Amino acid sequence: QVRLVESGGGLVQPGGSLTLSCTVSGSIFRLYAVNWYRQAPGKQRELVATIGGSGTTNYADSVKGRFTISRDNAKNTVYLQMNSLKPEDTAVYNCNFLRAWGQGTQVTVSS
Repeated sequence: QVRLVESGGGLVQPGGSLTLSCTVSGSIFRLYAVNWYRQAPGKQRELVATIGGSGTTNYADSVKGRFTISRDNAKNTVYLQMNSLKPEDTAVYNCNFLRAWGQGTQVTVSS
């Protein structure tokens, strides 16, 4: 059974940075894509970033140029580096791998 453990959320001021981590159990990690989603209160869940098994990346327009997704296959971990954070980035962030989901981590951007 695949399990995902997220960490790295918190409170940050506008313009600040945070890095989220998602560690995935299992040996098939390196073969497949990992996605980061977010959901703000009252809004639909949004796909924020994806990294394929080969390292190909895609981003939502709302985060392009500010967020960077990366993976370390030796550690079975995907990172989401978030820079120049805005209040509208406030949400619960979840990572997703195949059909498995992490528990979610809260990111709050506020002064």
